[in-house]
Amino acid sequence: MDADDLFSVTHDEDEMATKPAPKKPKPGLNRAVPLAARMRPTTLDEYVGQRHILGEGKLLRRAVEADRFTSLIFYGPPGVGKTSLAELIAQRTDSRFINLSGVESNVKEIRNATEAARQFLRTRGEITTLFVDEIHRFNKSQQDVLLPHIERGTVRFIGATTHNPFFYINSPLVSRSQVFQLEPLDNTDLRQLIEAAISDPERGFGKKELKVEDAAIEHLVTMCDGDARKLLTSFELAVLTTEADDETGEIAITLEVAEDSIQKKTIVYDADGDAHYDTISAFIKSMRGCDPDATLYWLAKMLHAGEDPRFIARRIVIAASEDVGLADSNALRVAVAAHQAVEFIGMPEGRITLAHAAVYLATAPKSNRAYAGINAALSDVAQGRTLAVPPHLRTRSRKKLGTEGGAIEPGDTQYLYGHDYEEGFVPQAYLPEGRVYYSPSENGLEGRIKERLDYWRKQFDEG
Repeated sequence: MDADDLFSVTHDEDEMATKPAPKKPKPGLNRAVPLAARMRPTTLDEYVGQRHILGEGKLLRRAVEADRFTSLIFYGPPGVGKTSLAELIAQRTDSRFINLSGVESNVKEIRNATEAARQFLRTRGEITTLFVDEIHRFNKSQQDVLLPHIERGTVRFIGATTHNPFFYINSPLVSRSQVFQLEPLDNTDLRQLIEAAISDPERGFGKKELKVEDAAIEHLVTMCDGDARKLLTSFELAVLTTEADDETGEIAITLEVAEDSIQKKTIVYDADGDAHYDTISAFIKSMRGCDPDATLYWLAKMLHAGEDPRFIARRIVIAASEDVGLADSNALRVAVAAHQAVEFIGMPEGRITLAHAAVYLATAPKSNRAYAGINAALSDVAQGRTLAVPPHLRTRSRKKLGTEGGAIEPGDTQYLYGHDYEEGFVPQAYLPEGRVYYSPSENGLEGRIKERLDYWRKQFDEG
């Protein structure tokens, strides 16, 4: 079977994904195609955003223009142009384009696609770009099927994912690919897109009499959260559902129309993806950084997105010891009480308790000295720097080698009971080598601890 035969035979439904992506409809012919699809860029110069990787002289642009790349992985949130960029690269490098879906495609379809690519390369010398959207949805065996074909150069592989590829894609596949992170589009990019959709007579609404208020554009741009697809879909809905004026034929897109079209802003927050981890990270770092305003914003974003309040409460409890520590031990009491209160009262009232605890931590003095101390001690133990318990600290209730019960061996130091001495303290060794793991700061209440500890350690040194 030659290369043409691979795509001329009738395939069942499961095999259809191995066919080359259908050509885009000629501009203006198929108005049923969504605006977001019609406005896809046709050249790299038309591509909006991602200047950090596609600007003049940047690595990806140089690789594409020189036609010197093998495998690429595009990683970023929805609506930032991953699929459009893959299609543009295929066009620019004059290669065939096959589109597979990580959600729908199976191993058989991958093998059909790679075999077709092999045949075209052998018989016609044509390179095939194999694009896999949502590549993180492929299991290990599906991803492994691609590896030999990538290594042999049968296909040029481009994967797209909304998940961090270093966590969700097999290491061998990542190591054979150049990974590029795509960022949400900024407001300037988004405004450029919507203005193009307004003026383009073929792909956009340039043939309609549109009057779009600046406030409406600003609202759509702000509320789409860097997602070009959401921007264009909302704008299309606004245009198609607004009646034209009977006399002028003008379609007026006002702020009110824009608000109705985009409705509530969708929070980008995947429970097992980067948005989840990035947001909780921002929340914790805002508390650590003493910014109650940022703390409340990130808390609100998590709650609005449906984050488990118990997860948030647990992170607050951890931060109480990790970041506030002994500078204000009340922080741990407040955090634990908030955790218990959220379990007891549930949501939505639990948000009040979470805010109480989070703001307390954000405005409390900070010290991580106890946290750093346990890490240092654990490191010593893990590296085999174990110490024998000094004889005077061992329990006297067990038999010792060569002695009976609580008998003290020759040379043993007598354990001194602190409460028998003034101030409840007496200098004696508790570590054979006198190592120091805890060095208190002068922040908050820990400053008072430092004063006491400095005094006690001085007594140790003098004793």
